[in-house]
Amino acid sequence: MVTVSVPRPAAQCRPRVLAFHPELLHGTPLAQSMRDYTYFSYNANEALHLSAGERQTIIGCMEKIRGELQSPVFDKHSRSLIVDNVKLLLDYCIRFYDRQFTTREKMNNDIIARFEALLDDYFRSGKPATEGLPTVQYCADKLCLSSNYLSDLMKRISGESAKRHIRRKVLETAIGLVTDTARPVSEIAYRLGFQYPQHFSRWFKQQTGCTPREYRVQL
Repeated sequence: MVTVSVPRPAAQCRPRVLAFHPELLHGTPLAQSMRDYTYFSYNANEALHLSAGERQTIIGCMEKIRGELQSPVFDKHSRSLIVDNVKLLLDYCIRFYDRQFTTREKMNNDIIARFEALLDDYFRSGKPATEGLPTVQYCADKLCLSSNYLSDLMKRISGESAKRHIRRKVLETAIGLVTDTARPVSEIAYRLGFQYPQHFSRWFKQQTGCTPREYRVQL
C-alpha cells in the first residue's frame, strides 16, 4: 500500500488504495526489484505529500490499472500492462519522495543535525563500551523515524547512507582517541564497542591503511 497525503478540503477527500496479491508479480522483473522501494516500510508520519499535479499523476496510474481490471477483454497483454502501470506508479513515488527530500530543506537539515548530535552524545557518554556500536535502527528509533527513511534521507541529502555516516563517526572518534590520548589500543577498542582489540586494529587498518599503533607513531 502506498500512503499519500494531499491538503484538500474534507468534502473532496477520497481515499485511494492500491493493493495486489503477490502472485500478480510472480515471475516479473518487478518482483525482483520490490525491495528497492524502501518507502513501503516508512512510518505513517513519513508519508508522501503530493502537489496537485503529482496527485493527478498518481491517480492517472491507478485509473489505468482500474481500466484494465474492468475491461471486458482480459487477454495475454492485460497482466503485463497492469504490472507495468504498478511499476510506473511506484517509480513516480520514488521521484516524488526525492523531490520531498530536497524541498523540505529546513526539516531535513534539522533531522541531520539531530542525527549528528545523537552520535556525538552516544560516544561521549561511553555507551559503546556497554551497548556496542550504534546501529541505524537505534538512531532511527531515537529520532522517531523508520530506519529506511533515515537511510534514504541521508543518501539524498549527504550522498552517503546512514550506516556509512555512523561508520565515519566511529572512525573520527577512533582517530581522536588514538592521536589525542595515551590510552592503550585495547582500551580504545573496548571504549568504542569492539569486543576484541584485534578486530578494532584490523578494522582501523582497513579504513586508514595502518594499524592504530602505526598511526600513532607516524604522528
